[in-house]
Amino acid sequence: MADQADFAELAMPYMSALYSAALRMTRNPADAEDLVQETYLRAYRGFGGFREGTNLKAWLYKILTNTYINMYRARKRRPEQVELDDGEDFYLFRRLGGLEAVEASRSAESEILDKIPEAVVKEAVEALPDTFRMAVLLADVEGFSYKEIADIMDVPIGTVMSRLHRGRKRLQKRLWSLAEERGLVSGAPSGVAGQ
Repeated sequence: MADQADFAELAMPYMSALYSAALRMTRNPADAEDLVQETYLRAYRGFGGFREGTNLKAWLYKILTNTYINMYRARKRRPEQVELDDGEDFYLFRRLGGLEAVEASRSAESEILDKIPEAVVKEAVEALPDTFRMAVLLADVEGFSYKEIADIMDVPIGTVMSRLHRGRKRLQKRLWSLAEERGLVSGAPSGVAGQ
């Protein structure tokens, strides 16, 4: 059992990463700040139940995700609120194939993705349905394992794998279409035709 007196020392180093994730979820700096503040409040209150030796970052992300889902549901009941675009820098295209490749061994897909503006990649990710978007962001941007994502999203690992697969396929199709529109490629990418 964790001691609440240690909370600030252990949890505060994750604030920047949590804010970045919150910004990607909410797409609004003010909402992201509110989400992180609420996450830390809930985490502090529940820190006594945190098991030392487990992944604190994953535990905080689970609270962040659940808090976002609750806020999102509340927002759906108040449709008069409008979200503003935040112009956040987005680097998912550099991570789609895993860790950044060494320049000499970069794939053709990586070369093409580098030519697509960040705003376009961000728009393609944001166009994904929430369940797919959350899985893709947690895996490909935040670097969580399937098990950690399953814990954060409170779903079975098989569901995480399915959502990641489907989300990545949708993202791949959208980005490929954008690359075709810009004359960067022609034809369907391998594994995408007819799906």
